[in-house]
Amino acid sequence: MEDTFRHKGLRKKLVETVSKKGITNNKILGAINKVPRHLFMDTGFINFAYKDQAFPIGEGQTISQPYTVAFQTQLLEIERHEKVLEIGTGSGYQAAVLLELGARVYTIERHRKLFLKVQTLLPKLGYEPKFFYGDGYKGIPSFAPFDKILITAGVAHVPEELLKQLKIGGRMVIPVGGESYQEMTLIIKKGEKKYERSNHGGFVFVPMVSGTINGK
Repeated sequence: MEDTFRHKGLRKKLVETVSKKGITNNKILGAINKVPRHLFMDTGFINFAYKDQAFPIGEGQTISQPYTVAFQTQLLEIERHEKVLEIGTGSGYQAAVLLELGARVYTIERHRKLFLKVQTLLPKLGYEPKFFYGDGYKGIPSFAPFDKILITAGVAHVPEELLKQLKIGGRMVIPVGGESYQEMTLIIKKGEKKYERSNHGGFVFVPMVSGTINGK
C-alpha cells in the first residue's frame, strides 16, 4: 500500500482542479489532499485515481468523482466530533474524507462484498468509522439522531425514515431525481415536521436501492 511522492503530487493537482471548480473550504481541500484515493481503487485504475472522475468499483457501484465528494461535504458544513450518517459506504473514500474532517462516521452499505472489503481496507489506512451492513433506506435508528446525513446514491424521493433520524438543526445532503439526473438537495431540519429545502445543481449518481445483497 504505497503512497509515493508521485501520488502526493497528483493529489496536489487534483486539489487545484477541485478548487477551481468552486470548492472553497480549505479543510475539505486539505482532506482531499491527504486521502490516498488510489488505494480505494482496483489496481487497473491506479493511473486514473487522481483524475476528477468517477470509476467503477464492482457490484455496479462507483467511487465518486472527487469534486462531487467535496461538493456534498461542503454542503454538509461538517464540524469536528459531529455524528454523521453516510448512506452507501461504497469504496470508503467519502467516509475517509469525513473522518479527516474530524467527524464521527456511521456508514452503511447494502452490498455485502463491498462492505467486507471496505471493513478491512479503511482500518489499514488508519480510518475507523462505525461499519454497518444493511438497507440504507432504513438508516441506523438505534444510533440516531445524527447531526448530518449524507446519501451517496440517487433517490426518487427523500426517505421519511432518514428524516426522522436527523436531529433538529441538522443537515441532510441527498441527490433527488430520476436515474439519469438528480438535483443535489440540502435539507435543514427546523423542527419535528419542519424542513428547509434548497437545490444545488445537477448530478448523476447510481440509484439507491432498498434491501441488501449478500454476494459471495
